[in-house]
Amino acid sequence: MSGGFPILSLMLAVPLVAAIVCIFAGDRSARLIALGATLVTFVLGCVLWAQFDIGGAQWQFTERADLFGRFQWALGIDGMALMLIMLSVFLMPLCILASWDAIKQRVGLYMAMFLIMETIMIGVFCAQDLLLFYIFFEAGLIPMYFIIGIWGGANRIYAAFKFFLYTLLGSVLMLIAMIAMIREAGTTDIPTLLAYNFPPEMQTWLWLAFFASLAVKMPMWPVHTWLPDAHVQAPTAGSMILAGVLLKLGAYGFLRFMMPMFPDASAQLMWIVFGLSMVAVVYTSLVALVQSDMKKLIAYSSVAHMAIVTAGLFAFNQQGIEGALIIMLSHGVVSAALFFCVGVIYDRLHTREIDRYGGLAVNMPAYALFFMLFTMASIGLPGTSGFVGEFLSLLGIYEASSVVAFVCTTGIILGAAYMLYLYRRVVFGELTKDDVKAMADLNPREWVILAPLAAVALWMGVYPESFLAPMRGDVTTVVARLAPAKPAGDAHLAAGKPKAAKAHEGEAAHGPSHAGGVQ
Repeated sequence: MSGGFPILSLMLAVPLVAAIVCIFAGDRSARLIALGATLVTFVLGCVLWAQFDIGGAQWQFTERADLFGRFQWALGIDGMALMLIMLSVFLMPLCILASWDAIKQRVGLYMAMFLIMETIMIGVFCAQDLLLFYIFFEAGLIPMYFIIGIWGGANRIYAAFKFFLYTLLGSVLMLIAMIAMIREAGTTDIPTLLAYNFPPEMQTWLWLAFFASLAVKMPMWPVHTWLPDAHVQAPTAGSMILAGVLLKLGAYGFLRFMMPMFPDASAQLMWIVFGLSMVAVVYTSLVALVQSDMKKLIAYSSVAHMAIVTAGLFAFNQQGIEGALIIMLSHGVVSAALFFCVGVIYDRLHTREIDRYGGLAVNMPAYALFFMLFTMASIGLPGTSGFVGEFLSLLGIYEASSVVAFVCTTGIILGAAYMLYLYRRVVFGELTKDDVKAMADLNPREWVILAPLAAVALWMGVYPESFLAPMRGDVTTVVARLAPAKPAGDAHLAAGKPKAAKAHEGEAAHGPSHAGGVQ
């Protein structure tokens, strides 16, 4: 081991041990154990954030232990991983609380699945060994498959299989690419691979293999069709963690692997990402406009938001990448909140059909207030988390391509249309239906879930520097790595060729100074 106290291993162990205990515990005990374990992990995450040295070495809290062959237990985080781990550990106790009354069958197993999911999510973000990352990345399929397949809706088996097969198929190609990388570079160490210059012709095939997997995880159009089905069939907490964290794994893979490891290919093929992002942000927004199911509408909005993330990442500049990261964090909080808002009224009326509601502001004013805040954050109202990310992303995208920026802005306008349309039909209008009149406002448990989500959405909107500061140095490192291959302005739309694709080949096999050594 290196780096002192193994806090990352402890954060992986706490939910995993609790999951094993939950399987054998009674229903009430399982709920309490799961909540306790997720709160302990959240506290450990807060310690991680408090002790993270902004401006220090890129990789902190590192742990290394040789296992067998080239495989090693290698953990460590940078600022980007830190923020995504914080998102994961923040949402997980809220997901346990959201399931408190809704889940009545196989409660111990259900709680165990969520705790295993937490271990896996933290593992993805702190793995520093390529094979260890792949194990965590793929393992996330298993608990989510069971969460949808056992505790989901009427068509849960179809949705679970579709989710599993879509994501598994692309990941096989990524595994083949990883094996090729290990043979070429002679190491599985991710920090070393980040500084390794793969041959340009090899980069193209590696990039496409990674893209096949990560595009499904995002999900990008046209491989997004598993997402609405998975969201509709998943229980409320399943939708919260799926939208809140699991969709971010694809973007994290772009930023951690594809862009810094394959800069030439990223520059040459960025037109693919821009093209798919432009289609997605407009198409899925239009599809969201005509949905009658609240969950499906929010699911399609997730695809549109993640399309702006991919466009921002491939802008190859500081503002675009920082904006994409803030959108990821904001969307994680806001989408989880929106899905919980749907779950609140679903638990009372057992339907997600928009037309069954109306006038909820009369008898559920507190609910209407929270729902409005998260609707505004989703739209990108100044003062909320959504505005900061979208503004930075569009600024970066405009620098890279005015055409892509214009199309993405169109999608944001459409986003305001479908979210306000949803809110008006559910919350405003006359309260005429007797069963809707009988619906009670938020109970204490629902307040406890929604209040922290609202606080973070406002905190991120009012003072985003808290979240940007830990990530800024890492974004600078990625931008510097991409700079030699970066196309000029809209040139990539015409030619798809980087300005200086091979300029960095002669550099020493070291990243920029921020990459430093392993602490």
